[in-house]
Amino acid sequence: MPLAIFALTIAAYAIGTTEFVIVGLLPTVATDLHITLPLAGLIVSVYALGVTFGAPILTALTGKIERKPLLLGLMTLFVIGNTIAALSPSYEMLLVARVIAAFAHGVFFSVGATIAADLVPENRRASAIAMMFMGLTVAIVTGVPIGTYIGQIYGWRATFWAVAALGVVAFVAIAALLPNTLKKAPPASILDQVRVLGSGRLLIVFAMTALGYGGTFVAFTFLAPILQDVTGFSQSSVSLILVLYGIAIAAGNIGGGKIANRNPVKALVGLFLAQAIVLLVFSFTAVSPVLTLITLAALGFLSFANVPGLQLYVVQLAKEHRPGAVDVASALNIAAFNLGIAIGAWLGGLVVESPLGLASTPWIGAILVAVALLLTIWSGALDRRAAPSLRVA
Repeated sequence: MPLAIFALTIAAYAIGTTEFVIVGLLPTVATDLHITLPLAGLIVSVYALGVTFGAPILTALTGKIERKPLLLGLMTLFVIGNTIAALSPSYEMLLVARVIAAFAHGVFFSVGATIAADLVPENRRASAIAMMFMGLTVAIVTGVPIGTYIGQIYGWRATFWAVAALGVVAFVAIAALLPNTLKKAPPASILDQVRVLGSGRLLIVFAMTALGYGGTFVAFTFLAPILQDVTGFSQSSVSLILVLYGIAIAAGNIGGGKIANRNPVKALVGLFLAQAIVLLVFSFTAVSPVLTLITLAALGFLSFANVPGLQLYVVQLAKEHRPGAVDVASALNIAAFNLGIAIGAWLGGLVVESPLGLASTPWIGAILVAVALLLTIWSGALDRRAAPSLRVA
């Protein structure tokens, strides 16, 4: 792989760390800023919404900018967002900082995959994209627990300073290693995106993505307080448990891709069913440290195992229903993932604040995943119903 790919991987690592590290820091942030856990959970929702709406709009608006200056500008925005977060004297300022960082996140992954593919021969494009996204996976395995540990020892602001420093490293790597002659793909206009949203079949899959992926975040957003207040783990143990969870996520991402290769709908039915069951089980096992670790390993695997299948299914349906906008459909599905995070974190906050309490977040999440399962079964039935007419045609 060209060294330029590794510059993109470093940037993906920094971005992945800042997105998910807040999960391990919620109790610390809530205590320091004198806010409730549900309000702290909105820090996750606001970031995800920034990615959801910022990515398609800003990608369309920045389509005419040369690729390398655009990436350098995005990493500058990322560093500014995380620096403001580290300096935030109030909850409101922290929310603003998270939105700024989220705007950089959304556009980076929209254009980064295209750049990675253009840096290598055609037969190695998939590997190049996978290498870039490996930064995101490694961030979940290492960046999040390390950032959580730093925040617990030195305060949550220290974590954001560390992430901002990672952003500076990524900026230098991109400036030094990325060639100046990168091709620009024709930008997708906002009108193209609206046309994709006009497809009922694709809307079903976007809903599957948001609910199936977001269901886990009802509980995952509040995983640190669940582990401390319900299970009884010490604060110092949380970062180690996040390592276990991250390894399970990485395994799920790889395993999910292999499972979904032949028939994504069939794979998604099985994965969503298992995910809903495990979330339901977690409601009962959360009181036992040993059973919690076992359940979290299964939940980590399942929560990201559906990602490759959902993305593959969207591409397949887009080729059939919106053949001129496959890339746009794929980008909007990424937005749906982040919308799911926002919905899950927001709903989890409502549950924590309600009489149901913290321990009920897993089974509420299971309901969202169950709805995604029903939508998947329905979508598969529509595919089978359309198949005979396609053969006749």
